[in-house]
Amino acid sequence: MKEYTDYVLIPKERIAVLIGKGGKVKKDIEKKGKVAIVIDSESGEVSVTRKLEKDALPAMISLDIIKAIARGFSPQKAYKLWSPNTYLETIDLTEFLGPSSKSLERVRARIIGREGKVRNYIARLTSTDIVIYGKTVSILGEADNAGLAKEAVFKIIDGLPHNAVFRFLESRRM
Repeated sequence: MKEYTDYVLIPKERIAVLIGKGGKVKKDIEKKGKVAIVIDSESGEVSVTRKLEKDALPAMISLDIIKAIARGFSPQKAYKLWSPNTYLETIDLTEFLGPSSKSLERVRARIIGREGKVRNYIARLTSTDIVIYGKTVSILGEADNAGLAKEAVFKIIDGLPHNAVFRFLESRRM
C-alpha cells in the first residue's frame, strides 16, 4: 500500500504541547486522522504519513490541527478543526510589515490591545479564537466568522483606529 507524507515545521517550544501528557495529543490526532506522526524534537520537523488508498480529508485536518498547535492554540481549541466548516487562518505579519521589529511590535501590540482587550473583543464579536504568536496572527472559527476576523486584523494592520474596526465588526455581526 502506497503512502504519502507531509512535513510541517513547528517551534521547538510547541513540541511538548503537540505530544501531550503521555503522548495523548499525538495519539489522538493519529487515531482520528488515520495518520502516523513522527516528531523530530531537535529540528521541530513533524512528518504526517497516510495511506494513499484512504480518505485524505482526516489527514489534511490532522495537518491543520498540528499547524494550529504550532501557532499557539491549545490542543482542545485546535480539535475544533474536526468540526465541519471550521477553518484555520494564519496571517504572517512580516508579509505586510517587512522584518522591521519596530513596526512588527507596534502592530502586534495594536492587535492584542491593553491586557488582550482588542484581541478578545474581535474574537467575541466574530465567535472565533485568535492567537498572536511570534510573527503570526492565527484565527480559528467557522468560515464566515474567521474571514470577518481576518478582515478586522487587516484593518488594524492598515492603521485604522480601533473604534472604526469595532464599528465595522458590530455592523457585520452575525
